Amino acid sequence: MLFNSYIFIFIFLPIALTGWYGLNRLRLYKMSCLFLSGMSLWFYAYFNVKYLAIILCSIFLNFSLSFLLTKIPASKKAETVNGKTPLPLFNRIGLFAGLLLNLGILFYFKYYDFFIENMNMAFHTDFNLKHILLPLGISFFTFQQMSFIIDRALNRCEHYDFVNYLTFVTFFPQLIAGPIVLYKEIIPQFEDLSKRRFDSSSFARGVYLFVLGLTKKVLLADTFGLMANYGFAQTFSLDAISTIFVILSYSFELYFDFSGYSDMAIGLGRMFGVELPVNFDSPYRSCSIKEFWQRWHITLSRFFITYVYIPLGGSRKGKVRMLLNIFVVFLLSGLWHGAAWTYVAWGAMQGLLVVIDSLGIVGIKGREEKHPSRFHIPAPLGWVITFTLFNLSLFFFRSGSMMAAGQLFKNLLSIKFSGKLFEIAAQLDISEVYVLKQALELAAPGAVNYLYLSVMLLLFVLAFYLIFHRNAYERATYNKLTSERCWGICILFVWCVISLSQVSTFLYFNF
Repeated sequence: MLFNSYIFIFIFLPIALTGWYGLNRLRLYKMSCLFLSGMSLWFYAYFNVKYLAIILCSIFLNFSLSFLLTKIPASKKAETVNGKTPLPLFNRIGLFAGLLLNLGILFYFKYYDFFIENMNMAFHTDFNLKHILLPLGISFFTFQQMSFIIDRALNRCEHYDFVNYLTFVTFFPQLIAGPIVLYKEIIPQFEDLSKRRFDSSSFARGVYLFVLGLTKKVLLADTFGLMANYGFAQTFSLDAISTIFVILSYSFELYFDFSGYSDMAIGLGRMFGVELPVNFDSPYRSCSIKEFWQRWHITLSRFFITYVYIPLGGSRKGKVRMLLNIFVVFLLSGLWHGAAWTYVAWGAMQGLLVVIDSLGIVGIKGREEKHPSRFHIPAPLGWVITFTLFNLSLFFFRSGSMMAAGQLFKNLLSIKFSGKLFEIAAQLDISEVYVLKQALELAAPGAVNYLYLSVMLLLFVLAFYLIFHRNAYERATYNKLTSERCWGICILFVWCVISLSQVSTFLYFNF
Protein backbone atom coordinates (compact mmCIF):
# COMPACT_ATOMS: atom_id res chain seq x y z
CA MET A 1 0.00 0.00 0.00
CA LEU A 2 1.38 3.39 -0.95
CA PHE A 3 1.17 6.52 1.20
CA ASN A 4 0.24 8.32 -2.01
CA SER A 5 -2.87 6.27 -2.78
CA TYR A 6 -6.61 6.71 -2.30
CA ILE A 7 -6.99 3.51 -0.26
CA PHE A 8 -4.30 4.60 2.20
CA ILE A 9 -5.44 8.19 2.66
CA PHE A 10 -9.21 7.67 2.73
CA ILE A 11 -9.61 4.13 4.13
CA PHE A 12 -6.53 2.68 5.82
CA LEU A 13 -5.33 5.76 7.72
CA PRO A 14 -8.74 6.78 9.19
CA ILE A 15 -9.34 3.18 10.37
CA ALA A 16 -5.85 2.92 11.89
CA LEU A 17 -6.14 6.25 13.73
CA THR A 18 -9.66 5.55 14.99
CA GLY A 19 -8.74 2.09 16.27
CA TRP A 20 -5.48 3.24 17.87
CA TYR A 21 -6.91 6.16 19.81
CA GLY A 22 -10.24 4.44 20.50
CA LEU A 23 -8.63 1.38 22.11
CA ASN A 24 -6.18 3.54 24.06
CA ARG A 25 -9.03 5.68 25.36
CA LEU A 26 -10.61 2.47 26.67
CA ARG A 27 -7.24 1.68 28.30
CA LEU A 28 -6.86 -1.47 26.24
CA TYR A 29 -3.18 -0.77 25.75
CA LYS A 30 -2.01 -4.22 24.66
CA MET A 31 -4.99 -4.55 22.36
CA SER A 32 -4.19 -1.17 20.78
CA CYS A 33 -0.63 -2.32 20.00
CA LEU A 34 -1.91 -5.58 18.55
CA PHE A 35 -4.41 -3.62 16.48
CA LEU A 36 -1.68 -1.29 15.19
CA SER A 37 0.55 -4.27 14.39
CA GLY A 38 -2.32 -5.97 12.57
CA MET A 39 -2.98 -2.85 10.52
CA SER A 40 0.74 -2.56 9.75
CA LEU A 41 0.84 -6.16 8.55
CA TRP A 42 -2.18 -5.46 6.32
CA PHE A 43 -0.32 -2.43 4.98
CA TYR A 44 2.70 -4.64 4.22
CA ALA A 45 0.72 -7.56 2.80
CA TYR A 46 -1.14 -5.26 0.42
CA PHE A 47 1.92 -5.30 -1.86
CA ASN A 48 2.21 -9.10 -1.82
CA VAL A 49 0.65 -11.38 0.78
CA LYS A 50 3.59 -13.80 0.40
CA TYR A 51 5.84 -11.19 2.01
CA LEU A 52 4.02 -11.73 5.30
CA ALA A 53 5.67 -15.11 5.86
CA ILE A 54 9.12 -13.58 5.42
CA ILE A 55 8.70 -10.67 7.81
CA LEU A 56 6.87 -12.74 10.44
CA CYS A 57 9.54 -15.47 10.36
CA SER A 58 12.22 -12.79 10.70
CA ILE A 59 10.42 -11.23 13.67
CA PHE A 60 9.79 -14.56 15.40
CA LEU A 61 13.38 -15.80 14.97
CA ASN A 62 14.95 -12.56 16.18
CA PHE A 63 12.59 -12.33 19.15
CA SER A 64 13.31 -15.98 20.05
CA LEU A 65 17.05 -15.33 19.94
CA SER A 66 16.60 -12.28 22.17
CA PHE A 67 14.59 -14.43 24.59
CA LEU A 68 17.32 -17.09 24.66
CA LEU A 69 19.84 -14.41 25.58
CA THR A 70 17.85 -13.78 28.77
CA LYS A 71 18.58 -17.35 29.84
CA ILE A 72 22.31 -16.86 30.34
CA PRO A 73 23.19 -18.40 33.73
CA ALA A 74 24.67 -15.89 36.14
CA SER A 75 27.66 -18.16 36.76
CA LYS A 76 28.51 -18.11 33.06
CA LYS A 77 28.97 -14.36 32.88
CA ALA A 78 32.59 -13.35 32.41
CA GLU A 79 34.57 -11.55 35.10
CA THR A 80 36.50 -8.36 34.53
CA VAL A 81 40.13 -8.97 33.53
CA ASN A 82 42.65 -6.10 33.24
CA GLY A 83 39.86 -3.53 33.29
CA LYS A 84 37.95 -5.21 30.46
CA THR A 85 34.94 -7.52 30.52
CA PRO A 86 35.21 -10.21 27.86
CA LEU A 87 31.96 -11.11 26.16
CA PRO A 88 30.62 -14.37 27.62
CA LEU A 89 30.61 -17.41 25.33
CA PHE A 90 26.80 -17.55 25.25
CA ASN A 91 26.67 -13.91 24.15
CA ARG A 92 29.28 -14.50 21.45
CA ILE A 93 27.22 -17.40 20.15
CA GLY A 94 24.09 -15.21 20.24
CA LEU A 95 25.89 -12.40 18.41
CA PHE A 96 27.13 -14.78 15.72
CA ALA A 97 23.68 -16.39 15.39
CA GLY A 98 22.00 -12.98 15.10
CA LEU A 99 24.37 -11.80 12.39
CA LEU A 100 24.11 -15.11 10.54
CA LEU A 101 20.30 -15.06 10.71
CA ASN A 102 19.76 -11.50 9.52
CA LEU A 103 22.57 -11.29 6.99
CA GLY A 104 21.62 -14.75 5.73
CA ILE A 105 18.03 -13.67 5.07
CA LEU A 106 19.23 -10.49 3.37
CA PHE A 107 21.79 -12.37 1.29
CA TYR A 108 19.34 -14.99 0.06
CA PHE A 109 16.62 -12.60 -1.03
CA LYS A 110 18.77 -9.71 -2.23
CA TYR A 111 22.22 -10.96 -3.23
CA TYR A 112 21.97 -14.66 -4.09
CA ASP A 113 21.50 -14.21 -7.84
CA PHE A 114 24.15 -11.46 -7.95
CA PHE A 115 26.63 -13.77 -6.21
CA ILE A 116 25.84 -16.79 -8.42
CA GLU A 117 25.92 -14.71 -11.60
CA ASN A 118 29.38 -13.35 -10.80
CA MET A 119 30.64 -16.75 -9.66
CA ASN A 120 29.48 -18.28 -12.96
CA MET A 121 31.29 -15.52 -14.83
CA ALA A 122 34.51 -15.80 -12.80
CA PHE A 123 34.81 -19.60 -12.61
CA HIS A 124 32.89 -20.56 -15.77
CA THR A 125 30.35 -22.53 -13.75
CA ASP A 126 26.71 -22.97 -14.68
CA PHE A 127 24.70 -22.65 -11.48
CA ASN A 128 21.05 -21.72 -12.01
CA LEU A 129 19.74 -18.34 -10.90
CA LYS A 130 16.65 -18.34 -8.70
CA HIS A 131 15.25 -14.98 -9.89
CA ILE A 132 14.01 -14.25 -6.37
CA LEU A 133 11.55 -11.39 -6.01
CA LEU A 134 12.97 -8.87 -3.54
CA PRO A 135 10.58 -8.48 -0.57
CA LEU A 136 9.72 -4.84 0.07
CA GLY A 137 11.51 -3.18 2.94
CA ILE A 138 13.73 -6.18 3.72
CA SER A 139 16.87 -4.02 3.90
CA PHE A 140 15.16 -1.72 6.40
CA PHE A 141 13.47 -4.17 8.78
CA THR A 142 16.51 -6.48 8.70
CA PHE A 143 18.90 -3.70 9.75
CA GLN A 144 16.38 -2.59 12.36
CA GLN A 145 16.26 -6.03 13.97
CA MET A 146 19.96 -6.68 13.54
CA SER A 147 20.79 -3.56 15.56
CA PHE A 148 18.53 -4.85 18.34
CA ILE A 149 20.09 -8.34 18.39
CA ILE A 150 23.64 -6.96 18.36
CA ASP A 151 22.88 -4.73 21.34
CA ARG A 152 21.13 -7.60 23.13
CA ALA A 153 24.17 -9.83 22.68
CA LEU A 154 26.44 -7.03 23.91
CA ASN A 155 24.21 -6.47 26.98
CA ARG A 156 23.33 -2.94 25.88
CA CYS A 157 19.59 -3.39 26.14
CA GLU A 158 16.92 -5.51 27.77
CA HIS A 159 14.51 -8.03 26.32
CA TYR A 160 11.05 -6.64 25.55
CA ASP A 161 7.69 -8.38 25.50
CA PHE A 162 6.54 -9.72 22.16
CA VAL A 163 3.71 -7.23 21.60
CA ASN A 164 5.98 -4.20 21.96
CA TYR A 165 8.65 -5.82 19.82
CA LEU A 166 6.13 -6.67 17.10
CA THR A 167 4.81 -3.10 17.12
CA PHE A 168 8.34 -1.70 16.98
CA VAL A 169 9.31 -3.73 13.90
CA THR A 170 6.04 -3.49 11.97
CA PHE A 171 5.03 0.14 12.69
CA PHE A 172 3.85 0.94 9.19
CA PRO A 173 5.12 4.55 8.69
CA GLN A 174 8.76 3.36 8.70
CA LEU A 175 8.29 -0.27 7.67
CA ILE A 176 8.97 -0.08 3.92
CA ALA A 177 11.59 2.63 3.42
CA GLY A 178 12.67 3.89 6.81
CA PRO A 179 13.84 5.88 8.63
CA ILE A 180 15.85 2.98 10.10
CA VAL A 181 14.72 3.24 13.71
CA LEU A 182 16.36 1.85 16.83
CA TYR A 183 14.52 -0.01 19.59
CA LYS A 184 15.63 2.54 22.23
CA GLU A 185 13.90 5.41 20.45
CA ILE A 186 10.64 3.62 19.59
CA ILE A 187 9.76 0.94 22.16
CA PRO A 188 9.96 3.37 25.13
CA GLN A 189 7.43 5.57 23.31
CA PHE A 190 5.00 2.68 23.00
CA GLU A 191 5.55 1.89 26.69
CA ASP A 192 4.86 5.51 27.69
CA LEU A 193 1.11 5.59 28.28
CA SER A 194 1.06 9.40 28.28
CA LYS A 195 1.80 9.26 24.53
CA ARG A 196 -1.36 7.21 23.94
CA ARG A 197 -3.57 10.27 24.45
CA PHE A 198 -4.60 12.32 21.45
CA ASP A 199 -2.51 15.49 21.16
CA SER A 200 -4.14 17.95 18.78
CA SER A 201 -0.97 20.04 18.33
CA SER A 202 1.23 17.04 17.48
CA PHE A 203 -1.48 15.63 15.24
CA ALA A 204 -1.89 18.91 13.33
CA ARG A 205 1.85 19.23 12.74
CA GLY A 206 1.92 15.59 11.66
CA VAL A 207 -0.77 16.28 9.07
CA TYR A 208 1.14 19.40 7.97
CA LEU A 209 4.36 17.42 7.47
CA PHE A 210 2.57 14.53 5.76
CA VAL A 211 1.01 16.86 3.18
CA LEU A 212 4.34 18.60 2.53
CA GLY A 213 5.97 15.20 1.98
CA LEU A 214 3.08 14.14 -0.25
CA THR A 215 3.57 17.32 -2.28
CA LYS A 216 7.27 16.61 -2.72
CA LYS A 217 6.50 13.12 -4.00
CA VAL A 218 3.42 13.70 -6.15
CA LEU A 219 4.01 17.16 -7.59
CA LEU A 220 7.82 17.31 -7.71
CA ALA A 221 9.50 13.89 -7.65
CA ASP A 222 7.14 12.24 -10.11
CA THR A 223 7.32 15.24 -12.44
CA PHE A 224 11.13 15.18 -12.48
CA GLY A 225 10.85 11.43 -12.93
CA LEU A 226 9.14 11.90 -16.30
CA MET A 227 12.27 13.57 -17.66
CA ALA A 228 14.73 11.31 -15.85
CA ASN A 229 13.11 8.06 -17.03
CA TYR A 230 12.97 9.21 -20.63
CA GLY A 231 16.53 10.52 -20.53
CA PHE A 232 18.06 7.35 -19.08
CA ALA A 233 16.20 5.31 -21.70
CA GLN A 234 18.04 7.43 -24.31
CA THR A 235 21.48 7.18 -22.69
CA PHE A 236 23.41 6.46 -25.90
CA SER A 237 21.89 9.32 -27.91
CA LEU A 238 22.17 12.19 -25.42
CA ASP A 239 24.42 15.19 -25.93
CA ALA A 240 26.22 17.11 -23.17
CA ILE A 241 23.48 19.61 -22.32
CA SER A 242 20.71 16.97 -22.31
CA THR A 243 22.85 14.67 -20.14
CA ILE A 244 23.23 17.48 -17.59
CA PHE A 245 19.49 18.09 -17.44
CA VAL A 246 18.75 14.36 -17.24
CA ILE A 247 21.05 13.81 -14.27
CA LEU A 248 19.72 16.93 -12.54
CA SER A 249 16.20 15.61 -13.11
CA TYR A 250 17.10 12.31 -11.49
CA SER A 251 18.95 14.03 -8.66
CA PHE A 252 15.88 16.06 -7.75
CA GLU A 253 13.57 13.10 -8.31
CA LEU A 254 15.63 10.99 -5.91
CA TYR A 255 15.81 13.70 -3.27
CA PHE A 256 12.16 14.77 -3.36
CA ASP A 257 11.03 11.14 -3.58
CA PHE A 258 13.01 9.79 -0.63
CA SER A 259 12.90 12.87 1.57
CA GLY A 260 9.18 13.16 0.75
CA TYR A 261 8.67 9.58 1.95
CA SER A 262 10.63 10.32 5.13
CA ASP A 263 8.57 13.47 5.75
CA MET A 264 5.35 11.50 5.33
CA ALA A 265 6.63 8.75 7.64
CA ILE A 266 7.57 11.25 10.36
CA GLY A 267 4.27 13.08 9.91
CA LEU A 268 2.33 9.81 10.24
CA GLY A 269 4.34 8.96 13.32
CA ARG A 270 3.33 12.26 14.90
CA MET A 271 -0.33 11.52 14.12
CA PHE A 272 0.06 8.38 16.27
CA GLY A 273 2.03 10.20 18.97
CA VAL A 274 5.36 8.66 17.97
CA GLU A 275 8.46 10.69 17.10
CA LEU A 276 10.53 9.12 14.32
CA PRO A 277 14.13 10.29 13.72
CA VAL A 278 14.93 12.88 11.07
CA ASN A 279 16.36 11.25 7.94
CA PHE A 280 17.17 14.31 5.79
CA ASP A 281 18.53 17.70 6.79
CA SER A 282 18.69 19.68 3.53
CA PRO A 283 21.66 17.69 2.10
CA TYR A 284 21.77 19.69 -1.12
CA ARG A 285 22.92 22.72 0.90
CA SER A 286 26.13 20.92 1.83
CA CYS A 287 29.50 22.48 1.05
CA SER A 288 31.55 19.29 1.45
CA ILE A 289 31.03 15.57 0.90
CA LYS A 290 31.41 14.83 4.61
CA GLU A 291 28.74 17.38 5.42
CA PHE A 292 26.53 15.88 2.72
CA TRP A 293 26.62 12.46 4.38
CA GLN A 294 25.78 14.02 7.73
CA ARG A 295 22.56 15.29 6.13
CA TRP A 296 21.50 12.55 3.64
CA HIS A 297 19.84 9.30 4.81
CA ILE A 298 20.98 10.08 8.35
CA THR A 299 19.64 6.88 9.94
CA LEU A 300 21.53 4.64 7.50
CA SER A 301 24.75 6.53 8.19
CA ARG A 302 24.06 6.17 11.91
CA PHE A 303 23.65 2.41 11.54
CA PHE A 304 26.90 1.96 9.63
CA ILE A 305 28.83 4.20 12.03
CA THR A 306 27.52 2.34 15.09
CA TYR A 307 27.64 -1.24 13.84
CA VAL A 308 30.43 -1.22 11.22
CA TYR A 309 32.74 1.79 11.48
CA ILE A 310 33.21 1.75 15.27
CA PRO A 311 33.61 -2.07 15.56
CA LEU A 312 36.24 -1.90 12.79
CA GLY A 313 38.21 0.47 14.99
CA GLY A 314 36.78 3.82 13.96
CA SER A 315 39.45 6.48 14.34
CA ARG A 316 41.12 4.75 17.31
CA LYS A 317 43.78 2.87 15.32
CA GLY A 318 45.47 5.62 13.39
CA LYS A 319 44.72 7.77 10.36
CA VAL A 320 45.30 5.11 7.70
CA ARG A 321 43.05 2.60 9.43
CA MET A 322 40.39 5.29 9.88
CA LEU A 323 40.42 6.12 6.17
CA LEU A 324 40.23 2.42 5.29
CA ASN A 325 37.27 1.99 7.65
CA ILE A 326 35.49 4.92 6.01
CA PHE A 327 36.00 3.41 2.56
CA VAL A 328 34.71 0.00 3.70
CA VAL A 329 31.59 1.62 5.17
CA PHE A 330 30.74 3.37 1.92
CA LEU A 331 31.48 0.27 -0.12
CA LEU A 332 28.99 -1.65 2.04
CA SER A 333 26.54 1.24 1.80
CA GLY A 334 26.67 1.02 -1.98
CA LEU A 335 26.05 -2.73 -1.84
CA TRP A 336 23.18 -2.16 0.62
CA HIS A 337 21.39 -0.12 -2.03
CA GLY A 338 21.39 -2.92 -4.56
CA ALA A 339 22.96 -6.11 -5.89
CA ALA A 340 24.76 -4.63 -8.90
CA TRP A 341 28.26 -3.42 -9.71
CA THR A 342 26.86 0.03 -10.46
CA TYR A 343 25.91 0.40 -6.79
CA VAL A 344 29.32 -0.89 -5.71
CA ALA A 345 30.96 1.69 -8.02
CA TRP A 346 28.73 4.42 -6.58
CA GLY A 347 29.67 3.42 -3.03
CA ALA A 348 33.35 3.27 -3.93
CA MET A 349 33.20 6.74 -5.48
CA GLN A 350 31.48 8.17 -2.41
CA GLY A 351 34.01 6.42 -0.17
CA LEU A 352 36.96 7.88 -2.08
CA LEU A 353 35.44 11.36 -1.97
CA VAL A 354 34.86 11.17 1.81
CA VAL A 355 38.38 9.79 2.32
CA ILE A 356 39.84 12.71 0.35
CA ASP A 357 37.66 15.13 2.32
CA SER A 358 38.82 13.51 5.58
CA LEU A 359 42.45 14.21 4.72
CA GLY A 360 41.72 17.86 5.52
CA ILE A 361 43.52 19.28 2.53
CA VAL A 362 40.70 21.67 1.68
CA GLY A 363 38.46 23.54 4.12
CA ILE A 364 35.51 25.88 3.82
CA LYS A 365 35.97 29.52 4.81
CA GLY A 366 34.06 30.50 7.92
CA ARG A 367 33.58 26.92 9.11
CA GLU A 368 34.98 25.74 12.43
CA GLU A 369 37.28 22.76 11.95
CA LYS A 370 38.86 20.37 14.45
CA HIS A 371 41.91 19.97 12.23
CA PRO A 372 43.01 23.06 10.25
CA SER A 373 43.12 22.57 6.47
CA ARG A 374 46.02 23.59 4.23
CA PHE A 375 43.91 26.05 2.28
CA HIS A 376 40.29 27.19 2.25
CA ILE A 377 37.72 27.84 -0.44
CA PRO A 378 34.54 29.97 -0.29
CA ALA A 379 31.34 28.16 0.73
CA PRO A 380 29.63 28.77 -2.66
CA LEU A 381 32.53 27.06 -4.46
CA GLY A 382 32.40 24.20 -1.96
CA TRP A 383 28.70 23.81 -2.67
CA VAL A 384 29.26 23.73 -6.46
CA ILE A 385 31.97 21.06 -6.12
CA THR A 386 29.91 18.94 -3.70
CA PHE A 387 26.69 19.14 -5.69
CA THR A 388 28.52 18.39 -8.95
CA LEU A 389 30.40 15.38 -7.58
CA PHE A 390 27.28 13.87 -6.06
CA ASN A 391 25.39 14.25 -9.33
CA LEU A 392 28.24 12.64 -11.26
CA SER A 393 28.12 9.67 -8.88
CA LEU A 394 24.44 9.24 -9.75
CA PHE A 395 25.53 8.13 -13.24
CA PHE A 396 26.44 4.85 -11.52
CA PHE A 397 23.50 4.86 -9.12
CA ARG A 398 20.79 5.17 -11.80
CA SER A 399 22.32 3.37 -14.77
CA GLY A 400 21.41 -0.23 -15.50
CA SER A 401 24.99 -1.20 -16.32
CA MET A 402 28.56 0.03 -16.04
CA MET A 403 28.60 0.50 -19.80
CA ALA A 404 25.61 2.83 -19.64
CA ALA A 405 27.21 4.78 -16.79
CA GLY A 406 30.41 5.12 -18.80
CA GLN A 407 28.43 6.38 -21.79
CA LEU A 408 26.94 9.16 -19.66
CA PHE A 409 30.44 10.36 -18.76
CA LYS A 410 31.34 10.27 -22.45
CA ASN A 411 28.24 12.30 -23.28
CA LEU A 412 29.56 15.18 -21.17
CA LEU A 413 32.41 15.56 -23.67
CA SER A 414 30.03 15.83 -26.61
CA ILE A 415 30.11 19.20 -28.35
CA LYS A 416 27.15 18.62 -30.64
CA PHE A 417 23.54 19.58 -29.94
CA SER A 418 21.24 16.72 -30.92
CA GLY A 419 17.94 18.34 -29.96
CA LYS A 420 17.28 15.74 -27.23
CA LEU A 421 16.74 18.55 -24.74
CA PHE A 422 13.44 19.42 -26.44
CA GLU A 423 12.39 15.75 -26.31
CA ILE A 424 13.20 15.60 -22.62
CA ALA A 425 11.27 18.81 -21.91
CA ALA A 426 8.33 17.47 -23.95
CA GLN A 427 7.85 14.79 -21.29
CA LEU A 428 6.33 17.58 -19.18
CA ASP A 429 3.04 17.25 -21.03
CA ILE A 430 1.23 17.41 -17.70
CA SER A 431 -2.32 18.43 -16.86
CA GLU A 432 -1.17 21.71 -15.27
CA VAL A 433 -0.14 23.12 -18.67
CA TYR A 434 -2.94 21.55 -20.73
CA VAL A 435 -4.95 24.73 -21.30
CA LEU A 436 -1.90 26.79 -22.23
CA LYS A 437 -0.67 24.03 -24.56
CA GLN A 438 -4.04 23.87 -26.33
CA ALA A 439 -4.05 27.62 -26.81
CA LEU A 440 -0.54 27.60 -28.27
CA GLU A 441 -1.35 24.73 -30.62
CA LEU A 442 -4.10 26.89 -32.09
CA ALA A 443 -2.20 30.18 -32.19
CA ALA A 444 1.47 29.16 -32.66
CA PRO A 445 2.08 25.40 -32.89
CA GLY A 446 5.83 25.87 -33.19
CA ALA A 447 5.97 27.47 -29.76
CA VAL A 448 4.72 24.39 -27.89
CA ASN A 449 8.25 22.95 -27.57
CA TYR A 450 9.40 26.25 -26.04
CA LEU A 451 6.48 26.06 -23.61
CA TYR A 452 7.74 22.70 -22.34
CA LEU A 453 11.28 24.06 -22.16
CA SER A 454 10.06 27.04 -20.12
CA VAL A 455 8.14 24.75 -17.77
CA MET A 456 11.26 22.61 -17.32
CA LEU A 457 13.41 25.63 -16.47
CA LEU A 458 10.81 26.96 -14.03
CA LEU A 459 10.68 23.54 -12.37
CA PHE A 460 14.44 23.58 -11.84
CA VAL A 461 14.31 27.13 -10.47
CA LEU A 462 11.63 26.01 -8.00
CA ALA A 463 13.71 22.99 -6.97
CA PHE A 464 16.81 25.09 -6.29
CA TYR A 465 14.69 27.60 -4.39
CA LEU A 466 13.27 24.87 -2.16
CA ILE A 467 16.60 23.26 -1.30
CA PHE A 468 18.01 26.56 -0.06
CA HIS A 469 15.04 27.42 2.15
CA ARG A 470 13.48 25.77 5.16
CA ASN A 471 12.85 22.10 4.50
CA ALA A 472 9.52 20.39 5.16
CA TYR A 473 10.51 19.12 8.62
CA GLU A 474 11.64 22.58 9.72
CA ARG A 475 8.44 24.17 8.40
CA ALA A 476 6.19 21.64 10.13
CA THR A 477 8.12 21.86 13.40
CA TYR A 478 8.81 25.56 13.77
CA ASN A 479 6.29 27.47 11.66
CA LYS A 480 3.19 28.78 13.36
CA LEU A 481 0.07 27.09 12.04
CA THR A 482 -1.60 30.26 10.87
CA SER A 483 -4.87 30.21 8.94
CA GLU A 484 -3.00 31.16 5.75
CA ARG A 485 -0.65 28.18 6.09
CA CYS A 486 -3.54 25.84 6.86
CA TRP A 487 -5.38 27.01 3.75
CA GLY A 488 -2.19 26.55 1.75
CA ILE A 489 -1.83 22.98 3.05
CA CYS A 490 -5.47 22.26 2.14
CA ILE A 491 -4.87 23.51 -1.42
CA LEU A 492 -1.73 21.38 -1.76
CA PHE A 493 -3.57 18.35 -0.41
CA VAL A 494 -6.43 18.73 -2.91
CA TRP A 495 -3.93 19.26 -5.73
CA CYS A 496 -2.08 16.07 -4.73
CA VAL A 497 -5.31 14.05 -4.45
CA ILE A 498 -6.32 15.14 -7.95
CA SER A 499 -2.89 14.00 -9.21
CA LEU A 500 -2.78 10.65 -7.37
CA SER A 501 -3.79 8.61 -10.41
CA GLN A 502 -0.51 9.58 -12.10
CA VAL A 503 1.93 8.73 -9.28
CA SER A 504 4.48 5.92 -9.09
CA THR A 505 5.97 3.88 -6.27
CA PHE A 506 8.80 5.29 -4.17
CA LEU A 507 12.31 4.81 -5.53
CA TYR A 508 13.67 3.36 -2.29
CA PHE A 509 11.15 0.53 -2.44
CA ASN A 510 13.68 -1.01 -4.85
CA PHE A 511 16.44 -0.99 -2.25
